[in-house]
Amino acid sequence: MQKITPFLWFDHQAEDAANFYTSLFKDSRIVSVSYYGEGAPLPPGTAMTVNFQLEGQEFIALNGGPVYNFTPAVSFFVDCATQAEVDRLWERLTEGGEEVQCGWLKDKYGLSWQIVPSGLSDLLNGKDAEGSQRAMQAMLKMKKLDLDKMRLAYEQVEKTSAA
Repeated sequence: MQKITPFLWFDHQAEDAANFYTSLFKDSRIVSVSYYGEGAPLPPGTAMTVNFQLEGQEFIALNGGPVYNFTPAVSFFVDCATQAEVDRLWERLTEGGEEVQCGWLKDKYGLSWQIVPSGLSDLLNGKDAEGSQRAMQAMLKMKKLDLDKMRLAYEQVEKTSAA
């Protein structure tokens, strides 16, 4: 087991969530499931914990009941190699969830994700400070991020008229 593992508290959807998440990412799998027995807070046979991996990263999901909820204060940042990957993950993760802003979304389980195209940092921290500002302004108008549109904003040359 890795030294630090995200531990996700679900009401009763841990196994469903783990199966959903592992269907979205490469190198992902359910590692193990433990179940509640008699006298537990949830019915016997209900999944208690689900250990799973996404892209090789280990996670643990717990069915702990309705005591805690996710907030956007913690989110998972996904670096996407292509716009097609951004589009695919955005579409799947927002099914039953909610589009937020600037690449953020909340999935159907209430977990927050940032679906971000590789290269975004290069635009927002580019050598052309004005171009970076234009890219930032373009991003602030988006829910799902579109790197090509932000790149066009970065590269746009302002036309000035002679006075």
